[in-house]
Amino acid sequence: MATNKELAKKILELVGGKENIITVTNCMTRLRLRIKDMSNVQMEELKNTEGVLGVTGTDSLQVVVGPGKARKLADIFVEEFGLTGDSVVTEDWEGTKADIKSRQKKGPLKAGLETIAGIFIPLIPAIIAAGIFNGFASLISTLQGNGNLPTSNTWNFIQLMFSLIGAAFLGYFAIYTGVNAAKRFGATEALGGMIGAMTIGAQINSISELFGLYNAEVPLNSILTTGKGGIIGVILGVYLLSKIERKVRKVVPDVLDLIVTPLVTLLITGLALVLVIMPVSGFISDGLVSALSVIINSDNTIVSVISGYILAAVFLPMVLLGLHHGLIPIYAIQLESMGGVSLFPVLAMAGAGQVGAAIAIYLKAKKVDNQRIQSVITGALPAGVLGIGEPLIYGVTLPLGKPFVTAGLGAGFGGAYVMATKVLATAWGPSGLVALPLMQPDSMLNYFLGIIISYVGGFIMTTLFIKNSDIANV
Repeated sequence: MATNKELAKKILELVGGKENIITVTNCMTRLRLRIKDMSNVQMEELKNTEGVLGVTGTDSLQVVVGPGKARKLADIFVEEFGLTGDSVVTEDWEGTKADIKSRQKKGPLKAGLETIAGIFIPLIPAIIAAGIFNGFASLISTLQGNGNLPTSNTWNFIQLMFSLIGAAFLGYFAIYTGVNAAKRFGATEALGGMIGAMTIGAQINSISELFGLYNAEVPLNSILTTGKGGIIGVILGVYLLSKIERKVRKVVPDVLDLIVTPLVTLLITGLALVLVIMPVSGFISDGLVSALSVIINSDNTIVSVISGYILAAVFLPMVLLGLHHGLIPIYAIQLESMGGVSLFPVLAMAGAGQVGAAIAIYLKAKKVDNQRIQSVITGALPAGVLGIGEPLIYGVTLPLGKPFVTAGLGAGFGGAYVMATKVLATAWGPSGLVALPLMQPDSMLNYFLGIIISYVGGFIMTTLFIKNSDIANV
């Protein structure tokens, strides 16, 4: 097995060297390379390189290498090969122009979803950690309430510490969103954080009362109240902030910029945020929650089963199209309005279906003595069990075609079960067994059973519809 540095050198060679790379970044499982000239990439050799689990992308090459390794390889590319992780101005104006043109070709939907992804993907580690700590804090409280844990100072301290750590992120989620949105839109990050903080400020309720917009009997039904509009309002507010800040900076003399620009920008944006953006985005988010409740929070078991099956079955095709990033605001809205996320546990079943399908393929590959497929699955399966689905998707089921479909069909059964049993998560992140601590205490067992059902469903559907001959000649 090659070391990370050896693998990085091999990838660098096969993509055309340093001269052919504009920037390098990474996500959880992928090394992302923006390429100048794709004709210089030796695609087949790259796909067959040991340690590479899959390759996808056009102008932006995504090399699937697995969790942990992606970040290490990106660091090697930056620190040892001298590449940059951010866009820079270079003498290669033609390459820069081509890159800008390629971005301009993206439709508004895809561009919008990529913007949402850019805001929230950097927050995922904190979302996961905060969710797990909150889950453990809730579990301790439940066990203490049932008499299964003593209410000693030791356990109380542990519960409070876990709750403190969890609240340090989720309690100020709007602020973190504002900072990252400002970074994405090109505004001053601290000002973006202030916009996020304004939406959760206690003064909002007092302002609402002044204008007769506050419903004292049912505060959540107020036209304007603390947190109204959630992260939708924060993102829209910061987007407006970025536009206003640029315009103000153009007319303010340089010597006054540091004082006047933030003052004027925050005043105008703050007024628009409180009087327009929060009420409007609150109306949108309330409507979205109501619409979703008809489907995913229905008291009708048949509706829950059908919706759960469909959502889990079609989730991975959404991932391939990049549409899954649009679900992140829905997760956040559910967390704010319901105290838990019901959509994430259902969609998490999609990856488990891939695991079941991969096991079925492995057994068929063993029968026909396809050692290459066996080797790929052996390397990718542990990551799949832990909720990192890309190695199985791009290395096994998607290249084979039909197993990608049968895996989704099998995952649907787990999604139906999870939806019917009303599983709730405290946060969202990787799926699979690693997401178990993210579930609320009374949902952990049903989430685990949903995973098992998806494993079995993916295995059975793939066994039924995939023939040995389909595996023998690939």
